[in-house]
Amino acid sequence: MHFCRILLLISTVVLISVSFATSVQTVRAQTCDTDGGRAELLGDMGGLRPFLSSHGISFGLSETDEALGNATGGLRRGVEYDGITTMTLELDTDKAFGWKGGDLFMSALQIHGRNLGADNLDSLQAASNIEADRTTRLWELWFQQMFWNGKGSVKIGRQDLSEEFLVSRCCSIFMNSAMGWPALPAADLYAGGPVYPLSSLGMRLALQSGRLSFQAGVFDDNPPGGPFDDDSQLRDGEASGTRFNLTTGALVIGELGYAVELSPDRERSCKGGLQGLYKLGFWYDTGKFPQYDPAGLPEAGPANESTGFMHRGNFSLYGIADQTVWRQSGGPRSAAVFTHVMGAPSDRNLVDWSLTTGVNVFAPFSGRDSDTFGLGYGFAHLIQEAADFDGDTAFFTGAEYPVRGFEHFIEITYQYQATPWLIVQPDFQYILQPRAGISDPLHPSKEIGDELIIGVRTVVKF
Repeated sequence: MHFCRILLLISTVVLISVSFATSVQTVRAQTCDTDGGRAELLGDMGGLRPFLSSHGISFGLSETDEALGNATGGLRRGVEYDGITTMTLELDTDKAFGWKGGDLFMSALQIHGRNLGADNLDSLQAASNIEADRTTRLWELWFQQMFWNGKGSVKIGRQDLSEEFLVSRCCSIFMNSAMGWPALPAADLYAGGPVYPLSSLGMRLALQSGRLSFQAGVFDDNPPGGPFDDDSQLRDGEASGTRFNLTTGALVIGELGYAVELSPDRERSCKGGLQGLYKLGFWYDTGKFPQYDPAGLPEAGPANESTGFMHRGNFSLYGIADQTVWRQSGGPRSAAVFTHVMGAPSDRNLVDWSLTTGVNVFAPFSGRDSDTFGLGYGFAHLIQEAADFDGDTAFFTGAEYPVRGFEHFIEITYQYQATPWLIVQPDFQYILQPRAGISDPLHPSKEIGDELIIGVRTVVKF
């Protein structure tokens, strides 16, 4: 029965992808004389874009839509649609009124549809990185000033940290949220951290000198402003993105990067070599976090009579490696590998370490120079105290109860650049031990079943 559902879902996604791609190719063939390879569907909008650009103004409008379904496992099986409309507006202050090195940026989101993760999956590492509560909200609003001949910058305002921090340049192709913002900060920070669809007020400094780069910032650690165990994105004013909470704590983050360029052989110059970027970073949050006692039990656990307390401060260390490992001689094809690993103390965090890794192949097929194939893997490890807690629950209730440990996922994805303004992306994911083996609410003695997720995403730039 499961096999039939898998075949049906795979067939549906493949047919949708193929028919859509075929229709796009037909449109391209019919409009190739007038399209001109434009990067946006609406082109220069009758001269409006060039006019605004001459005055330092640029704007963007994009629509990202996806249909995802789980053929096996999860809380229930089914298919959901979700999407976001993203609008950006940017002002180059030099072009606008002669202020050198200034950049003013604003973005807004219209989030629609339903969430497969919340409705069906209940996993730590969400299958979609655009999944969020439905609303229309302000996303980012900041001003950036360049200095030191463009090698330094200061950014002040409402920012999404995942746009610059904890980012692997190879991970942007993937749809699983842990590839862009790892499971550790998503589980351990207030509201998952100031990342999509949230953002926080703060300041960031960035410096570049040769192969070395450094960036650091301080931000509000809790965009919704609620308690640690209630991170609603729709809390008092946060639905519109206009809440500026400054009462919980400060999130300090820093990152040191080193760029390398390896030569595949002695006769080949570094100019055509294999580029890599390696980063070491940390974050420290001054807020209060739930603490576990030395016996390995939550302070308010079944074997503890205490009410529990919140520990002051939290931190994490991480490393990121992106490395091109092969490049076609005289051609566009290349392959790159990436790894992102994080660790945090186990006495105040649910996830104490996480990892994502994988490989990207760029221009994988002849004539498809703008396409990308990706194969990724990730896991999140729950602290030993969580397993002890599950064991205590089973002991005190006298019933069988799953013991949590790891959650793993594998993702295979392909970005098909149908036109310069349209991407079609079929995607396959398999999540093992969702939420690290949490109990199925319908069958408490069993874990939630492993989840096969199949879907397709489209991105249109207007």
